[in-house]
Amino acid sequence: MSVSTLRKSNTLDKLLAQVQSESAPQEKKSYVDERLWKPELDKSGTGQAVLRFLPAPDGEELPWVKVFKHAFQGPTGKWYIENSLTTIGKQDPMSEHNSQLWNTGLESDKELARKQKRKLEYYSNIYVVSDPKHPENEGKVFLFRYGKKIFDKIMASMQPEFEDETPINPFDFWEGANFKLKIRKVDGFWNYDKSEFDSVTPLADSDEKLDGIWKTQYSLQEFLAPTNFKSYDELKKRLDDVLSGTVTASAASMIDEDVVETPQFKSEPQPTIPSVEEDDDDTMSYFQKLANE
Repeated sequence: MSVSTLRKSNTLDKLLAQVQSESAPQEKKSYVDERLWKPELDKSGTGQAVLRFLPAPDGEELPWVKVFKHAFQGPTGKWYIENSLTTIGKQDPMSEHNSQLWNTGLESDKELARKQKRKLEYYSNIYVVSDPKHPENEGKVFLFRYGKKIFDKIMASMQPEFEDETPINPFDFWEGANFKLKIRKVDGFWNYDKSEFDSVTPLADSDEKLDGIWKTQYSLQEFLAPTNFKSYDELKKRLDDVLSGTVTASAASMIDEDVVETPQFKSEPQPTIPSVEEDDDDTMSYFQKLANE
């Protein structure tokens, strides 16, 4: 660009117009992952669909991946919704904070730690056999996010409790089974107790069709990529912002303000917190309830 062109383009009106444009209220845009299939409830508060869990993607070992998350509202009114570094075997500031609360021995701190505990999500590839709410999804491959309750049903099909039950691999193309997802609301949460696996049947009538389905699956290991996790320092900064640098009143009453030492864990493992990190809540239901509040 020549100087003469610069002179013509560098006008005051143009600069002011740009400033005004940047200052104008921006329309909020939310990112929707089109790869994810999500169930919906009907007017009666129930939902159903028929899904088929698919094998591990080409080059990967397992047909599912686990991701831990924290999601809670702090005393500042701000939300902490972050992937936990414990997913990839690293120290996480939120888990450390919960450990410190739990170790005060005070029930009020334990209750707070329970409310802030990590939530477990599973991701698998699925083939949508039937989706009454959105029939356009039928015959397509999606990622499905689900919680421990559904995973327990998967494990129960693979390791049945009774001798007269035949174990199945629900992720198998040929000897797997469709999953009849049935959802109802119980105490405000989505409940999956009525969901069950159907009888064993091939997903398709030819290996050619199965190969086409397999090749359209999504990577699961991608969820464990370092780029999907903030650094320890970034998470600590966010946590401090959500908590506003405060300590719970009960814990603060036990601390001498003139002598405050940071616990050193060195090579010793951090205390385990069964009641805090036990992932007994279904994550999908948990986040659905958050969205409705």
